Amino acid sequence: MLRFCSLGSGSTGNATLVEASSGNTTTRLLIDCGFSLRELTARLARIDLAPEDIDAVFVTHEHGDHVGCALTLARRQRIPLWTSQGTWRAVGDPAAQEWLRIARDGETLAVGELQVQPYTVPHDANEPLQLRLSDGDACLGVLTDAGSSTAHLVAHLQGCDALLLECNHDLEMLANSSYPASLKRRVGGRLGHLSNETAAEILAACLHDRLRHLVAAHLSQQNNRPELAVQALNAVTGGSADDVVVADPRLGFGWLSLR
Repeated sequence: MLRFCSLGSGSTGNATLVEASSGNTTTRLLIDCGFSLRELTARLARIDLAPEDIDAVFVTHEHGDHVGCALTLARRQRIPLWTSQGTWRAVGDPAAQEWLRIARDGETLAVGELQVQPYTVPHDANEPLQLRLSDGDACLGVLTDAGSSTAHLVAHLQGCDALLLECNHDLEMLANSSYPASLKRRVGGRLGHLSNETAAEILAACLHDRLRHLVAAHLSQQNNRPELAVQALNAVTGGSADDVVVADPRLGFGWLSLR
């Protein structure tokens, strides 16, 4: 069985937990770890887990709201730390070198009961990677930081049973925000973050009848509102507000199962 939840999603920190179970074996992979170890421990406790229950961590890129305490977690728990060579060059710590595993675009990783397929995305970081994950029966597509859509990322999100898509900003809200012009250009640029509209375009390119869960993630607290993200995605699916889960910056969202 494959299931996933969020410990929080937004500019203050991001962490998605993916769990695959088969018989008496369970694998838990933490995608990003954008909190202090103390905060991560508190958020894991909300779902009755602790840092020692994590089997591996994957860091998608080096920005602070994604890497957080990942190196400390890997070192203390003696678990694999997966990331790209570019990300490691940006954040590498010799103390965590023993636990480092290099991930590459297009190379499938075996992480316990999970098959993990990293893929490159356009984002202002050193070799950022996002993920497609499977337990052999169901598939989850994760896309939390990208500035624009590409044929490559769309191809990796095809046929997924669940999609977690960044819906960072509403174009009008960003244009009218108090952000300086340089920051507006960065966020809205090709290497920045996905708008609701671009997330909807990606969804339209990946939509199929087996899609069971749709999550809007990484919403800007200043430049977006949950109802706007939901409206944009529902315009593609024809669904209702209850058909889209919105990841909360503080609470994330509870377990979604792909049984």
